[in-house]
Amino acid sequence: MNKAKIKERENKLLELTRAFCQQKLNDEYFQLSEKLIKKLGRKRNVPFKTGRIEIWAAAIIHALGLINFLFDKSEKPYVTVNEINDFFGTNQSTVTGKSKQIRDLLKLSHFDKDFSTDKISNSNPLNNM
Repeated sequence: MNKAKIKERENKLLELTRAFCQQKLNDEYFQLSEKLIKKLGRKRNVPFKTGRIEIWAAAIIHALGLINFLFDKSEKPYVTVNEINDFFGTNQSTVTGKSKQIRDLLKLSHFDKDFSTDKISNSNPLNNM
């Protein structure tokens, strides 16, 4: 796949994640999504060059949500995995698999310095060490 096609898919991912973040989350999550999409787009083997773009968009939100406790009812914003899948028209097992692929590829984990929300970064227990 050439760079123009990859850029086209990247732009479509940005549109889809922007729509979800505007409707269900906030601008901070969109900024993190954008950063993640652009980082994935710079990889030698761009993971989202194949497969349904909606699955990749859902997986990006899922990966960010997992490391930022988005699925914890006590956190704001809060959404369920089902809400993500309903919005993008995807199924949970596929999205979870792609999310894991993204997290493994970029070595994402809780309190990640580049992809955590401000609230999560500030509450990192390792900050005091």
